[in-house]
Amino acid sequence: MNPPRVQTLLNDIRFTSEAHFLLVSRLRELIQKTVPGATDEVKYGGFLFSADVPFCGVFAYSAHVSLEFGHGAAMPDPHKVLQGSGKLRRHIKLGSVDDISAMHVAFYLPLALEAARGA
Repeated sequence: MNPPRVQTLLNDIRFTSEAHFLLVSRLRELIQKTVPGATDEVKYGGFLFSADVPFCGVFAYSAHVSLEFGHGAAMPDPHKVLQGSGKLRRHIKLGSVDDISAMHVAFYLPLALEAARGA
């Protein structure tokens, strides 16, 4: 069962785009499966995930869903999917559920946690 704020945001995303709702739901499941003990909260208009430290966020925009890494610049990117050029942050833009595997999302989640812990 999701806390009320989480469920409200999921409902809002679903109302706007069923495709984005499915994508956000799958990402949340993958993050919680890949990083045992990871929890999420509604923050900054999306879902912020923590496992003793915040390590990633999932945000639904009108054209895509973004998986964001606060310390992404410290992560290796062998699959060349991380976007952004700032000093710290990187993100992966996802347009469909198929992009989760195509963009190797599961590979980057433990790296994001490691980078956040090392900051």
